[in-house]
This record gives sequence, C-alpha cells and structure tokens, in this order.
Amino acid sequence: MNKHLEPVNAMERIQALDVLRGLSLLGILLVNMIGFHSPYGYYNPYEWWKYGDLTVYAWLDVLVQGSFYPIFAMMFGYGLVIMQRRSAIRGTSFWKISLRRLSVLLIFGIIHAFFIWYGDILITYALMGMVLLMFLRLSGPWLMALGWALYLLPQLFLSGMLVLASLFDTASLADYIDIAGLQQAEITYSSGSFMDITIQRIADWKASNLSGGLIIYLFLILPMLMIGAGAGKMQWLEKAGSQWKKWLVILLIALPVGIAVKMLPFFAGLSISFQYIQDAIGGPILGMAYVAAIVLIMRSAKAAKWLHPLSSAGRMSITIYIMQSVIGTLIFYHYGLGLYGEVSLATGTWLAFAIYIIQVIFAEIWLAKFKQGPIEKFWRFLTYGNNKKRGAVNEVNEL
Repeated sequence: MNKHLEPVNAMERIQALDVLRGLSLLGILLVNMIGFHSPYGYYNPYEWWKYGDLTVYAWLDVLVQGSFYPIFAMMFGYGLVIMQRRSAIRGTSFWKISLRRLSVLLIFGIIHAFFIWYGDILITYALMGMVLLMFLRLSGPWLMALGWALYLLPQLFLSGMLVLASLFDTASLADYIDIAGLQQAEITYSSGSFMDITIQRIADWKASNLSGGLIIYLFLILPMLMIGAGAGKMQWLEKAGSQWKKWLVILLIALPVGIAVKMLPFFAGLSISFQYIQDAIGGPILGMAYVAAIVLIMRSAKAAKWLHPLSSAGRMSITIYIMQSVIGTLIFYHYGLGLYGEVSLATGTWLAFAIYIIQVIFAEIWLAKFKQGPIEKFWRFLTYGNNKKRGAVNEVNEL
C-alpha cells in the first residue's frame, strides 16, 4: 500500500476531528466578520453591497454561508460521544459531568452574547447539547437517521411552503430590510458608549433568538448534533482509513448537489424562498462535502502534517471563537477603533483571513507549552475543580 494512503492511526483520526473543528472556525469567522463591521441581518446584502463587494458576497454566500456552522455542530456531537465512551471506560458519571460542562458553556455563552457579540452560538450549543444527552442511548444509525429526518423533513416542508407562497407573491430579499433597526444599529455600534452598545447587543440577541429562534434551533442545530453523535457512535472518523470509499461517495454526491442548491438563487431569482433553500438545504449538504474532502485528504500522512496547525485551532476552539468576537468588536465598535461601517466587504474578508492566520499561529505556540487553550482550561476547572483524574477523560477532542 502507498505509504501516503495508509489508514491513519488513532491519534491522527482524532486530529481529523480537530482539523474539521478548526476549519469550521475559519468559515464562521468569514460570515461573522460581516456582522462585526456592518448591520448584517437588517439589510438585503444584494442591494447593500456594490461592485467588487457584491462579487465577494456572492462567493461567501455560495461557498461559506450556512455550510460551516453545521460542521462545528456535528463535531460538537461527535465530541460528546467520545466523552461518553471514555466516561464508560473510566467508570465516571457521563450525565453529571456533561450537564456540568454544558451549564458552564451556557454561562460562557451568556457572557459572550451580552457583553461581547450578540451573534453567539455557545448558548444554542449548550442548550441543544442538553437535549442531545437524552438521545445518546440510541445507536449510531438511529441517531443519524433521526437527525437527518428531524432536519430535512421540516426544512423541505417549509421550503415547499415558501416556494408556493412565492408563486402568489413576488417578494424579494429587499422585503426584510428593517430601516429603523439598521439605522439604530449603525448609530449605536459606531458612536455609542459601552453601555449603549450592550443594550443594543441584548436587543439584537433577543430579536435573533427569542422570536421563535430557540424553537427553530430544535430543527436546525439539534439535528446536526445528532448526526455528528451518530457518526461518533459508528466511529466514522476512526474508521476513515478502511472506509474511504464511503467518504468518496459522500464527496461525489454532496459536492455537486450542495453547489447546485447553493447556486439556486442566482438562476431562479433572489427570492426569500430560494434564499432559504440555499442556506437551509444547500448549506449542510455542502458542509458534508467539506467534511468528506478533509477526511480523504488526511489519509495522506503528509497532508495530515500540513493540516496540523488547523487541528491546533480546533483543540482550543472556544478560545479561538471568543477571541474572534473580542478582536472583531474591538476593531469596529466605538469603544475600540470605531471602524464600524467604514470598511468594504472585501477588506473585512481579508481581515478575517489575517485574524485567523494569526490565531492559528497563536494556537500552535500556546499548545507547544500547554495542553489546553486558556478558556478550555478554565472551563475544565469549573467543571472538575482540581480533580485531575476525573478531568482526564476529556483531555483530547473536548469542546
């Protein structure tokens, strides 16, 4: 067998999970960066951005938007299964430890959402993770099947309803522009005090999450966690070396289908219905293609070595994620450099790449000296206290 195509060993398979987590952080930052420097969510991006920025947004819309948070969510579920398996081996209480860890993560999310950036995902992951715990007694195939059913059936039904509605109403993306909200966000984030911005942050979080949002996450985020947990139960990453044909089939199907669905609005029209289908259906499918591509690439020992910096970012994913928000808001909000609304989308995108590269270098340097990222270490302390024996169960691939 070609030495570059030999199955990876156990630690490298865990590295694959961390690489996927690290890669998802780049995709998440590319999308979040738009919200850092402009009132994203209040406007129609295809009307707001012009010329080169419009082209940049189109590329982000197709290749990034809606495709990387599913990867992060699936790896979250996969990591919980690893934790469950190791807890069983060591005879520790998985339920007790998991609830404590997720409760701490929820607190992190509340602090992040209300005092750093309203577009937080940690609150959602903590709450949906608690729901996932009730399903982890199921087998891998059942978890994965239930996850896909819970995701696709509601999304297909809602997509169909939106398409039918569009036949009688030619509504475009412009219909969801909130002029008053847009102006308020621009004024507050560009010139408000920290307290003003905090009030705006909380209002923006409520608008995104309390108007049916948390219920919607049961059909958006929870299924992705279940799919990842199902894959973890079946050890898809651990067995990637011997099951590479399965991953190749996933790639060959998911990539063209995902790209086609993501391109749908550009051919069928930029209506709300097609935009929804693009993200809700096309996003996770393309995300699966990215996962399959990384798994196949990492069958090469040389490629796995080259991707090691991404795994370092993945190993300290919470630190990296919160750092992105801290850096982004300090650059653009008034209590920082005050550049809100002052940069182009192209500049913001390049800045996101630069920030991520610096973070990857930081992660490599940090993990050369320490076993965990600073927030991960604090998270572990709040979960286990000084009990190193109990905490050892999650030294690898924890989230």
